[in-house]
Amino acid sequence: MVKVINEKGNISVSKNVFNNLVGVAATNCFGVKGMAMRSMSDGLVHLLKRESMGKGVYVTYNDDASISIELHIIVEQGVNIAALGESIINEVSYKVNRATSVEVRNVDIFIDSIIID
Repeated sequence: MVKVINEKGNISVSKNVFNNLVGVAATNCFGVKGMAMRSMSDGLVHLLKRESMGKGVYVTYNDDASISIELHIIVEQGVNIAALGESIINEVSYKVNRATSVEVRNVDIFIDSIIID
């Protein structure tokens, strides 16, 4: 849990909050089909539904009260991956900082699958 301290009191932010914020921010970027999660039983990558998109996000708390984010996504065929990655990093960092005032140290993006339409 990250604690945000201000003049009016303390706020504790759990990993679930960060997971949901990151999942929503990432899936709103053009070219992202959804969040991904590898199944332990069959080893296949599955597209997560809207309700469970936070499962493709892993948050690590850093000593300086910032967070590091690992993000597993599925993208559409034909997107510029470098541009998409930059867009996701900017969007996720901005949305998390705006909603929680917590600094995002880094965002690591893993493209687990490409969907061909």
